[in-house]
Amino acid sequence: MNVLSDNFAMFREGFIGTVELTALSALLALVLGTLVAGFRVSPVPALRVFGTAWVTLLRNTPLVLLFLAVTLGLPALGLKGWDSFWLAVLALGCYTSAFICEAVRSGINAVPVGQAEAARSIGMTFRQTLTQIVLPQASRTAIPPVGSLLIALAKNTAIASGFNVVELGSVQKTLNAAAGYDIYVIFLWIALCYIIITFTISGLFRLLENRLAVAR
Repeated sequence: MNVLSDNFAMFREGFIGTVELTALSALLALVLGTLVAGFRVSPVPALRVFGTAWVTLLRNTPLVLLFLAVTLGLPALGLKGWDSFWLAVLALGCYTSAFICEAVRSGINAVPVGQAEAARSIGMTFRQTLTQIVLPQASRTAIPPVGSLLIALAKNTAIASGFNVVELGSVQKTLNAAAGYDIYVIFLWIALCYIIITFTISGLFRLLENRLAVAR
């Protein structure tokens, strides 16, 4: 009995769900991570404290616990009506943003101090210096670790299957419960789907890294 052909619609829905969850969570993580990285190098003490607290809290919180906090905590605070998919995006995006922040901050620290000093000497503000001078240069250093973090994010989406989100993990759970299918074949197809996603992310970031590389 061919697991893939018999359940192609289910695999397709799970694959698309994982891709959408990965893409939207990655977008949120990149925006939040870059913003918090800016906070961590900001001259404003309150922003630095907030950035440090954000990274420390999320990096040291298990992802499953964060899912529970989001799916159970937000409704308890009165934020009801959120779809489980968007709650998963929020949990994954916030969790990954803490790691993105540190990758971006490392890139910022790799930029020579003279670049920021030169920008300040011509009257540029901190925000202008960060967005126009420092971050474009920091991106060259940050791209490889960010790519690895987004690959990890794609694999972390499997946790969402335990919170009523349709993705590859939920397909595996559904088919495992069905009679007549070899569990190893199911895992093989699920693994192949994840490999396609992670190889695609790896290829995109390799192209981006080559595009932004400094000519020698």
